[in-house]
Amino acid sequence: MKEALVNALARIREGEFVMVYDADGREEETDLVVASRHVTPEKVRRLRRDAGGLICVTVPPDTWEKLGLPYLQDLYRYASREYPLLSAMKADDIPYDEKSTFSLSVNHRDTFTGISDNDRALTINRFGVIAEEFMGMDTDEAVELFGKEFRTPGHVFLLNATRGLVSRRMGHTELTTALLTMADMYPSMTICEMLSSNGRSLTEREARAYGESAGIPLIEGGDIKEAWEDMHG
Repeated sequence: MKEALVNALARIREGEFVMVYDADGREEETDLVVASRHVTPEKVRRLRRDAGGLICVTVPPDTWEKLGLPYLQDLYRYASREYPLLSAMKADDIPYDEKSTFSLSVNHRDTFTGISDNDRALTINRFGVIAEEFMGMDTDEAVELFGKEFRTPGHVFLLNATRGLVSRRMGHTELTTALLTMADMYPSMTICEMLSSNGRSLTEREARAYGESAGIPLIEGGDIKEAWEDMHG
């Protein structure tokens, strides 16, 4: 495993930010990321100010499968019988991928509107803490607890990581889930795309310049995939 990746894993365990660039020829985007269980209002504020994209939370395969968290596009397909517009709007022309990982959007039930830094931090942090507990529960118990804690729709967007992770898909959802798994942490990461001052995606070079000034390392998706495959054969 490359030294830069080892150092990044140490930062992640300490609740610090890192940046992840997916790959040339894909989205070619850099996300600012932090483990969900370490999210605070201050970290949400940094994500929206320094990154500026959509703040999302990854859900590992074992968790979303146990809870039955649907892919949003599957919900739309079922609902299209009642609402034909959803069928007409299906996402079958994504230029960089075959399928979106978006699932439900949620707010914690103790939030007000759900959009403030405090509200989103509560939703994200609570998810990062209790979702790990689901693995020791039966399905009905886990679903009941999830429903007691969260409502939908909300202001935190959940992303279902593809089973097989980077061996199957090189999205930020899978890359960051793999990172947390390699860090021996519950693999839910909070991620946000980095945008430039003129509104376009930050280039990798611009992201590295930001990282140098902010003391935040950038990790290449290819390095994550290489380390993952070395560990899993």
